[in-house]
Amino acid sequence: MGGRQVAAGLLGASVLALLLAPTGLPDDYSWNAHTLSEAAAQGVPGAWVARVGLALLGAGVLVLAGWADRWGPGGRVLHGLFGGCLVASAVLPTRSWVKTAAFDPTLDTLHSIAATVMGFAFAFGVVTVAVAQRRRRALDVASVAASVLLPLGMMVVPELAGLLQRAMFGTAYLWFGSELVSRPPESPP
Repeated sequence: MGGRQVAAGLLGASVLALLLAPTGLPDDYSWNAHTLSEAAAQGVPGAWVARVGLALLGAGVLVLAGWADRWGPGGRVLHGLFGGCLVASAVLPTRSWVKTAAFDPTLDTLHSIAATVMGFAFAFGVVTVAVAQRRRRALDVASVAASVLLPLGMMVVPELAGLLQRAMFGTAYLWFGSELVSRPPESPP
């Protein structure tokens, strides 16, 4: 099985896990208000499903970055960083939305750092790949815009933070999916 198939399988499995994750969470979890990170939060029953989903997405992107020669070294490194930070965000869970729940502040801080680096790595990675490919695609522009504007929207309208973050992740899935289907098979380095 080649890198394309492995990456596609990991991305598909991550979508399934992240869609199923909220079904095993406490009833007060809200798709609209609570983020995917909160679905994977410390001390939350069933959070392991969201953690697996985030880790699978990160692993899929790492595999994709490993064989996407046409991204150029900068694009491969930036998207590799994105994938690594996704795995880290799964391993280092954030604080629960339940304000009274016990949590480890170090894990919460490390999660926030990984998530922040992840966002920058994705945006700069998309731009770097577009430059390396000498292309102008609406999906590239939309992906960068989503990675900048949707987090701002999450701060301005926190009651929709979960929905906005899902839209942001959806854009990333579309971008990586388009990269999977639009590229001819390439040999690993």
